[in-house]
Amino acid sequence: MTARTTARARATAVCALLGSSLLLVPLAGTAAAHPAAVPPPAASAPRAGGFDATALERALAEVPDGDVSAALIRVGGKGSWSGSAGVRDLRTGAPALPHARFRAGSTTKVVTTAVVLQLVAERRVDLDAPVSRYLPDLLPPSFTKPPTVRHLLTYTSGLRPGASLGSTTEEMYAHRFETLTPQEVVAASVAQGPAHDPGERQVYGNIHYTVLGMLIEAVTGDSYEHQAAVRVFRPLGMRHTGFPGGPDPRIHGPHHRAYAGIGGRTTDVTEWNMSDRWAAGDMISTTADLERLVFGVFGGKVVPRSLLDEMFTVPDIDGATYGMALERFVIDGREIWGKTGSRPGYHTVLGATRDLSRTVVYSVNAKSAREDGFPLVQRFALPAFAS
Repeated sequence: MTARTTARARATAVCALLGSSLLLVPLAGTAAAHPAAVPPPAASAPRAGGFDATALERALAEVPDGDVSAALIRVGGKGSWSGSAGVRDLRTGAPALPHARFRAGSTTKVVTTAVVLQLVAERRVDLDAPVSRYLPDLLPPSFTKPPTVRHLLTYTSGLRPGASLGSTTEEMYAHRFETLTPQEVVAASVAQGPAHDPGERQVYGNIHYTVLGMLIEAVTGDSYEHQAAVRVFRPLGMRHTGFPGGPDPRIHGPHHRAYAGIGGRTTDVTEWNMSDRWAAGDMISTTADLERLVFGVFGGKVVPRSLLDEMFTVPDIDGATYGMALERFVIDGREIWGKTGSRPGYHTVLGATRDLSRTVVYSVNAKSAREDGFPLVQRFALPAFAS
């Protein structure tokens, strides 16, 4: 295997591991090319820790380019570093904001897992109980073997994908202000019957966590969003993290504009109703808050330490790589757990070693956010794990 092939294999692994109100008027049609004069990247001085800060600085120096308009990176653990580069708006060329809010996509699943495991610790939920115990009207008779809560958390439930408003960014764009409720998503899934017996295969998908959001609401008698706030966001000091509020398509607070290629044109996709992603991917956050989430979850502050081993256990199924929400990889002999989040125009990564000796969080505004994440991870995440 060549050095180049080895590097790509390692980066591919990390890629899989790692997607007051200020209201901006949405861009009509297309966005103009970014101005020639771009503010230089801002970065903190690296503290000793054995990662490649030079490579991260070099990656930021290349932003913006034809794909990426802004990038925010935070590295923590034994040594820390942070940096930002690019522009918050292609029309104005205003510099990127280190504290910008963004759509965090499927990193939401880490929060959902934390809430469920708290309910397990409180003996209000049993990991090995069928989901029908908590949602008795959920499954039709075709589900002769109902999945358990554990199956949902580990993507092994056998549920098929639910209803959607398109499979590509371009298909979804025309429906970006429409509302597809989580209940409609789940109803379309269960109407198809199971794809396989629970525990037979691990198949990553949003549907497992959409059902878990419904379970949280059924058990607590409260909204999923409020439970996430009181059980995770507030205890960890995640003051700039939350959910849009149903079908609200806006990101409230300072944020970067997001862009995607629609019909061969660079199009502003910042305003978008993502409510169908809900407990699986509708969270809005900042890199500093996601770093707090990583340290809080891995450090046993919001997931009881007695259940952390459950969270970091990969099912004994051929090809399985996920525990609960998080995916496991071994890179250069180092075990890393992480999660990606990809929404149109926004690509997010959080990852860490189990002992928190190395953490990385990034948010990248890229037209390729929902495509192959290899180039983004190679540039903005892999150097954080260089030994």
